[in-house]
Amino acid sequence: MGLLIKGGHLIDPANGVDGQKDLYIDDNGFVIAVGKAPPGFKAKKTIDARGKIVCPGLVDLRARLREPGLEHKATIESEVHAAVSAGITTLCCPPDTHPVIDTPAMAQMIQSRAWRFELTFIHPLGALTQGLEGKRLTDMEALDEAGCVGFTNALAPITDTLVMRRAMEYAATLDLTVFLHAEDPWLRDGGCVHEGEIGTRLGLPGIPEAAETVGVARDLALIEQTGCRAHFCNLSSGRAVAMIAEAKRQGLPVSADVTAHHLHLTEHDIGDFNTQCHVHPPLRGDRDRKGLRKALKSGVISAICSDHQPHEPDAKLAPFAQSGPGISALETLLPLTLRLVDDKLLTLPEAIALLTHKPAEIIGVDTGQLGVGATADVCIFDPEARWVLTEEKIVSRGHNTPFLGQEFRGRVTHTLIGGKLVFEL
Repeated sequence: MGLLIKGGHLIDPANGVDGQKDLYIDDNGFVIAVGKAPPGFKAKKTIDARGKIVCPGLVDLRARLREPGLEHKATIESEVHAAVSAGITTLCCPPDTHPVIDTPAMAQMIQSRAWRFELTFIHPLGALTQGLEGKRLTDMEALDEAGCVGFTNALAPITDTLVMRRAMEYAATLDLTVFLHAEDPWLRDGGCVHEGEIGTRLGLPGIPEAAETVGVARDLALIEQTGCRAHFCNLSSGRAVAMIAEAKRQGLPVSADVTAHHLHLTEHDIGDFNTQCHVHPPLRGDRDRKGLRKALKSGVISAICSDHQPHEPDAKLAPFAQSGPGISALETLLPLTLRLVDDKLLTLPEAIALLTHKPAEIIGVDTGQLGVGATADVCIFDPEARWVLTEEKIVSRGHNTPFLGQEFRGRVTHTLIGGKLVFEL
């Protein structure tokens, strides 16, 4: 007895599957067969997936759920419902909550809150330093045992290079992954947009490309020194990804991701002070966007993430420089990635790989694939469905997105977690 997903086009890049195949799931929520029914199988429930794509549940490397500490913006409950509506079955929560995820108790609290809803599985990222203050290291071993899949200081810079070296040495000793937001805080100097023609025209303080490249250069030098496995988050410039490409050629244990919106928007989308385009790192020029896309195609960038940051409406009503940076991005992660297929940059299996098994490999979790024995975390979407993003259709509590009113192609129709149907359109 179990669940049958019948007639769909199964794309499972981790296992090289790309074709029409039925998927068989047992009562315990595991895949027991692909293509051909196992002996004696009888479906208790059947999902008709004809004309739809069946793929592993999406894995998002970075989504701020705002709980604990900023529940006026969003909560774990509101955002996991948004995640499953977008086909996301696994996500990582950065440690810049209030209080910070710098103790095993905080890591366990985040996970226990998520388990209560039995929806998207949340993996916390532990803080590199206590209170994200950049001074004293956390007990990474205890945080690792409590379920943290990586360690980062989020957007709070570690300005003391010796502290960063010690953090990397500690992580390397335990074979842990450090997630890096590479930026020189002095070069950033309170900027809020890319240092370019649009920022100059609008009179807004700029963040030069060098702020990112200097940060990447420092961190790469320390990675080479310590042998630490590192993942670069939110790269925004062509030069930075070129540096990562060279580091990978030299054999350094590094990976990188990019947000979906940086692959589609540039500084020109800010227009006349559109605060929905206030993000960090900033939207840069068209040359940088092309550089990010090229790195995605070549494999230098191995994951696309949402960098979901829901805000209450007032946060975006302030003047541009004082507005809250970030986009409510869970529900546009898949559609924006599918646009890259429409743009002929990626094939559909390549696009799905960047949202499934590749980010799963970065955090070292056994998900993002649908081989026999795998947990049945499944996303089913209609690749031809066209829909317009409106505030009424956004499930997340945060409605802050520059993509409101835009038409997308590709809509999630079903999401399963552990073989259990948790979302149906």
